[in-house]
Amino acid sequence: MAGTLAVAALLATGASPAALAQGPAGARAPGESLGVVRHELANGMTFLTLPRRQAPVVSVVVRFPVGSVNEHLGNTGIAHVLEHMLFKGSREIGTVDYRAEAPLLAAADRVRDSLLLELALPRPDSPRVERLANAVDLLEDSAWAFAVPNEYSRILSAAGARGLNATTSHEATTYYVELPSNQLELWFLLESDRMKDPVLRGLGAELGVVREERRMRLETSPGGVLEAAFMATAFHAHPYGVPIIGHASDVERLTRRQLAEYFRDYYGAAGAVVALVGDVDPEAVARLAEAHFGSVPRGRPPRPVPAHEPRQRGERRITVEFDAEPRLMIGWRAVAGHHEDAPALAMLASVLTAGRSTRLYQRLIAEDRSAIFVSATLGPGFAYPGLFRMSAVPRSPHSPEELERTIYEEIAKLQEEPPEMATLARIGNQIRAGEYRRLSSNLELAMQIADSEGSLGDWRETFRLSRRLLEVTPENVRRVARKYLVPGGRTVATMVREAP
Repeated sequence: MAGTLAVAALLATGASPAALAQGPAGARAPGESLGVVRHELANGMTFLTLPRRQAPVVSVVVRFPVGSVNEHLGNTGIAHVLEHMLFKGSREIGTVDYRAEAPLLAAADRVRDSLLLELALPRPDSPRVERLANAVDLLEDSAWAFAVPNEYSRILSAAGARGLNATTSHEATTYYVELPSNQLELWFLLESDRMKDPVLRGLGAELGVVREERRMRLETSPGGVLEAAFMATAFHAHPYGVPIIGHASDVERLTRRQLAEYFRDYYGAAGAVVALVGDVDPEAVARLAEAHFGSVPRGRPPRPVPAHEPRQRGERRITVEFDAEPRLMIGWRAVAGHHEDAPALAMLASVLTAGRSTRLYQRLIAEDRSAIFVSATLGPGFAYPGLFRMSAVPRSPHSPEELERTIYEEIAKLQEEPPEMATLARIGNQIRAGEYRRLSSNLELAMQIADSEGSLGDWRETFRLSRRLLEVTPENVRRVARKYLVPGGRTVATMVREAP
């Protein structure tokens, strides 16, 4: 499941920042004074607890600092596959007889290794490939006879939990659930069991689920097809150019051994952050954390990202043929989310497309009626330099080329004349309204706190970043429009209907 993390959402056009900053520029954000209690275990695992006693429920978020940017060619998509596989249980959960199940899983792995070696040959022996594939399926099915499907989620649901799910982004993997506060110790038991001793059963079937997810989101969805081509064109070296779900050929060849080693190395206690928001006692959380997670291995830091995108020396263009209506994507080289220019770029995106009164909504949708959709965002991640991205879908009989010309005209106006202060004030009001909406959800707040701690080393930092958005001036907006939205750093992707 692709998700949006709180820090990334802070800089996304049209979405309210995940923060609580209020008041005039320069004022201290009240969110920085929230009663969050921090407890760190000796193994490096961090627990952040925010008591909110309005209802007897608690939202729990676990964030691991590993995502698709930490992969490499050959194992792309592994973080997303692990997201699926970690719901399969352990030696105690999800099986009726692990001693009988384990030898069958090991045998299936050995035969799958032989199958992958055969497939890697220049000319695989087709009958042998078929025999090995059938043997793998038979062994997996035999092992599955001892499995108890969905037992992990069934136990939590029976205890009143809801919303159990997970998401993988470019820079993190996050698991979350909401449950009655009197069932908190059950969560500690189940989650620590999963972290200490997961069993990655049902691999073949789950890879099929991921293949289908990839087909629906990336291979048969017009937006997915265009975005994949667009990102691969914009990024030649950095892993932002690879879809989070990975290359199909890599996903097909992942093994249980690869997944287990990747989990053991990068999903340990060091760097993991747990945020709990709701009817909880910080002292009780600290005791439960020590008892259940204190023995979890530290693991290793995620793989570093050595790739740096080289300087772009001119506009890049790609045309994608697909049996769908035309659409357009434009991206300019931009900055990482923590860069000093990021708030001004986020405000620039809001000036262009965040709401019915913005420039491009008025021009393309209300006046010219040449588009049915237009948006601007910063992305795709937060930690590394990304893109200032624009997407638009023309209204027939208008074309992507018409929309592209109009977008450049409106950008040129902003490069010459900064937006009015009243426009930024309106956007600031939208930001504050969004802040109050976010306060109504314990889960949203838990995600923000966990992501801020994991991404920036301090749960308070997203509150401060939100304040920086409110401090952007009209001249700041014009300056970044001139600096970044230039033809030489531009990538354009257009979808056209494929010829019969």
